[in-house]
Amino acid sequence: MPAKPKFTRIPKVEELVGSGVPAETISTYCALTDYANNKTGICWPKMETLAKTLGRSVRTIQRHLHLLKECGLIEFIERRRHKGRFSSYLYRVLHIVQTTGHGRPAIKRDPNRGRTKRSVTPPISPPNEGYNWLLDPGSDPQADAEYERDKEQRRKSASKKRTEGYEWLFG
Repeated sequence: MPAKPKFTRIPKVEELVGSGVPAETISTYCALTDYANNKTGICWPKMETLAKTLGRSVRTIQRHLHLLKECGLIEFIERRRHKGRFSSYLYRVLHIVQTTGHGRPAIKRDPNRGRTKRSVTPPISPPNEGYNWLLDPGSDPQADAEYERDKEQRRKSASKKRTEGYEWLFG
């Protein structure tokens, strides 16, 4: 079964040139619209991908993208990583947004939030005083004393293991 052809609506070349868009940037604009979502106009192709597709250098593509931004055909949407570090741009092709009627903001959340899972606060557990948290409070003082002795013994054992081989230092 043959694949369905995909189309992207862009302004006529005569309109673009007539409105002051440099002719050399039109191919970059067309390539960018090929990657754009047909409802929101958002896309994020690598500059290397655009350069390879068009047979241009990455620096030329950068220059073209900035010219298209100055002409008002695209917008740059900054993306930030966790802790606010700069990531890369998203591009919004404004003609697609205007002609499809989806003019709402493409990013609804703060770009600095939601990149990682939020930590879930653990439920408040009862204080860990011996075995009281497991049994009724004050149920067996003898069990509490046994727990404290066991805890002290484990602490001393761990301390002894840490100092093994360093007796000359502590002697």
